[in-house]
Amino acid sequence: MRKITTALSLVAMMAIGAQAATTLEDRVKALESKNDVLTEEVLAAQSGGFTLVDTTKSFNGMGPAASKVYFSESPLSIGGYGEAFYANPDNGDDFADVYRFITYFGYKFNDWVILNAEIEFEHGANAEKGGEVVIEFLYLDFLLSDEFSLRVGHVLTPMGLINLRHEPTLFNTVQRPEIERQLIPSTWHENGVLAFGRFEDVGIEYTAGMINALNVNNSKTTTPKNGWIRSGRIGSEKNGSFTPAFVGRVDYTGINGLMAGVSAYYGSGSNLKNPAPGEDVNGLTTTMFDFHARYENGPFQAYGLYTQTNLDGAEKLSPIAVEKASGFYVNASYDLGGLVGIDYKMPIFAQYENWNPVEQTVDGLNESDFETETVTIGLNFFPTDQVVLKLDYEMDEIGTEETDTISFGLGFIF
Repeated sequence: MRKITTALSLVAMMAIGAQAATTLEDRVKALESKNDVLTEEVLAAQSGGFTLVDTTKSFNGMGPAASKVYFSESPLSIGGYGEAFYANPDNGDDFADVYRFITYFGYKFNDWVILNAEIEFEHGANAEKGGEVVIEFLYLDFLLSDEFSLRVGHVLTPMGLINLRHEPTLFNTVQRPEIERQLIPSTWHENGVLAFGRFEDVGIEYTAGMINALNVNNSKTTTPKNGWIRSGRIGSEKNGSFTPAFVGRVDYTGINGLMAGVSAYYGSGSNLKNPAPGEDVNGLTTTMFDFHARYENGPFQAYGLYTQTNLDGAEKLSPIAVEKASGFYVNASYDLGGLVGIDYKMPIFAQYENWNPVEQTVDGLNESDFETETVTIGLNFFPTDQVVLKLDYEMDEIGTEETDTISFGLGFIF
């Protein structure tokens, strides 16, 4: 009897000890969480609302700096990013550019109404020398539920990989992939209304809605040139014309390390402000789509996409107008930091691009003049997760012309 009593006592003591340990562990975790919140609140109070960037967090597919306001304990969030580079092409003079400096401002009116804005200063913002200051997005989010929320205002178009995630720490090359500058005209931002949400159980995210249409009724379309899609952006200009277009995106993230999806856009190809008689063209429509993917597994990363744009009714613009553009690229990298025994990320990468902005014309002529193939190799170094130094060597073949360019760049987010 005494042995049974002793055994029961030991079991009871172990159970109480385990419960106490579990309770203590929970209390420690709770205290650590409160300490993190207090630390951020103190930093916010001392710096007028500034909070740290968590480079692992993204909201609705955007970059970590653009997502700060959604994860900040402070109502006010201030962030941004910057890029500068030096380039030396073998067929011209070398040059340098303070390419972009961006400020993000976010404010939580409450836990479901949020303001987010991006202001860009480009090329030193000297208008006489090609600089500009632009509102790239300015919108209100109404966070109704995880599955359905609304975004109203001046928004990023949810196409491709770079347009939503255009911060310089998120792509390997010194310059953004040319396909995502010319065929998906990043940064592409328009007035509109979007619905978005996530179904966590199946790993599906979506965005869909109405935005201002591209205007491809321009001289680069009628006399085919590279840039006919990019020139069609209306953006945040004063008294800009408005014609509704429709855009949608679905991404699958149910496999660890993988994001794969599709985007699509459809709208009128003629979006002119007060067009002169005969200048506006009825029956001109632009259709764009892309398939995109990104994968990470330890030190290995790969990303890329295929995109195509079709202009229906191009013959109404001119007998030589462009009708189609398409292209794809893939970028693969491997982080050498662990191999060389340093605690810094140092990915080496290779990128291949193949695209043609004038793949098809009304008369079938000059379709190979702008066909482009580019191979880029390079190395990044991250002294911290928020800062990157970039070096790459780009080999371009456009039509019959070849150009090699070595570039050095720096980028940061905050």
